Amino acid sequence: MRKLVSGLFVSLDGVAQSPDQWQFAFDKEMGASLAGTLESADTILLGGVTFTEWAGYWPTVTEGEDAGFAKWINESPKYVVSSTLDSVDGWANSTLIKGDLVTAVNELKAGEGKDITVAGSPTLVRSLLELDLLDELVLLIHPVVAGEGRKKLFTDDFPLKKLDLVSARPTSSGVIIATYRPAR
Repeated sequence: MRKLVSGLFVSLDGVAQSPDQWQFAFDKEMGASLAGTLESADTILLGGVTFTEWAGYWPTVTEGEDAGFAKWINESPKYVVSSTLDSVDGWANSTLIKGDLVTAVNELKAGEGKDITVAGSPTLVRSLLELDLLDELVLLIHPVVAGEGRKKLFTDDFPLKKLDLVSARPTSSGVIIATYRPAR
């Protein structure tokens, strides 16, 4: 069975929204962690907001330092979870998930292929964790307080959820890459 894995940038105060506004460094260890995700996954799960933002950008990237990721994400099958989108036809290899999220994700996990990665989409990550669908949560914890009213990964009313720490390692810029699995 395929694993469903999410990797997110998060600040010390739990902010996952708009890391481009508070992420101060991107070091080689973070790059290696993200490259490992690309090597181990061949399918992408996205929330509607992330899909909408990324669909306007990644298909246009053909050169430069982001060209490798752009090629990977543009060519990979993408499954979009959204209650507001009617179509995802604007980005090649995209499928809108309709119906029950648990059923759809379990069908994806039972299919052939490598792991499934959740790209961005903190709201979706919360739902997947709450529904016991997420197998692994990798947090790249930045030593910064993002503040300023940005959305946190977990809301104050999120139900109690125990996770087991699988690994944690600091990077040269002070980011901690922490990998968790839901306690089951």
